[in-house]
Amino acid sequence: MTDKVLVLGAGELGLAVLQALAQHPKRRSTRLAVMLRQGTLESTDKDKVNKIDHMKGLGIAFEACDVSSASIDDLAAIFGKYDVVISCTGMELPSGTQTKLAHAAVQGRIGEGSSQNLFDEQLSVRRLLREQSNMEWVIVSTGLFMSFLFLADFGVVDLDRRVVRGLGSWENCITLTTPEDIGRVTADVILDPRGIKNQVVFVAGDTLSYEGVGELMDKHYGETFKKELWDLNILAQQLREDPNVMVKYRETFAHGIGVAWGVEETINYERGIRMTDAKAYLRDVIDKDSS
Repeated sequence: MTDKVLVLGAGELGLAVLQALAQHPKRRSTRLAVMLRQGTLESTDKDKVNKIDHMKGLGIAFEACDVSSASIDDLAAIFGKYDVVISCTGMELPSGTQTKLAHAAVQGRIGEGSSQNLFDEQLSVRRLLREQSNMEWVIVSTGLFMSFLFLADFGVVDLDRRVVRGLGSWENCITLTTPEDIGRVTADVILDPRGIKNQVVFVAGDTLSYEGVGELMDKHYGETFKKELWDLNILAQQLREDPNVMVKYRETFAHGIGVAWGVEETINYERGIRMTDAKAYLRDVIDKDSS
């Protein structure tokens, strides 16, 4: 039985995981905590105060620590108090943070779950976890946040300009999942593991080719979106000109390696957990936000 769970971060993903853990039917007496910066806990910002109050209402405790500046020893001392640590840290943390968290988890000898996939660094984290035997671990591979597909800054769907772009090739695929669905599946794996340990599990709300994304948009809006292909040469030029996080994400997804898997290969499919697909997300979220 899992007695104590610590979640790192309470952004969009972290909060979804915390809520799913708090509401899971098999939570029973499991105690939940979240790690946040001291400044966040002491903030008078209305939105942050409301979020803290919401988490308190769910029975969630708090650990004050900044994962980006804390040492491995500091983190290990905190992690060692918990049975499971779930990393939901943001994609803009300094390089090496995920590796530091993994070393701290091993040193603290706790079970670690990760709902964040940061590509090259994540691969080194997986090697580190596989080479040790001090703790059990699970990595939850989630693909891209569903909302990112429709962000003009990401570049695949630009609703205002009525443009759909393919990354790398039109045949490349992309796996999409909402944070809420990631939270529900992660909570289920933690509180009802059914033998899952020391492995990567896959989650997906939908998996589409970029050609399929274009067809979805055309059908949903009843008009033909302009189609543009951003191949690897174009994306390499974008990286040289402005290597920001979104451009790096585009370039990574354009290679089409390790960023997509069939829904039938996922833990949510195996367990019969109903997920939000791209068609439903367009109808229930995008349409409502634009109305």
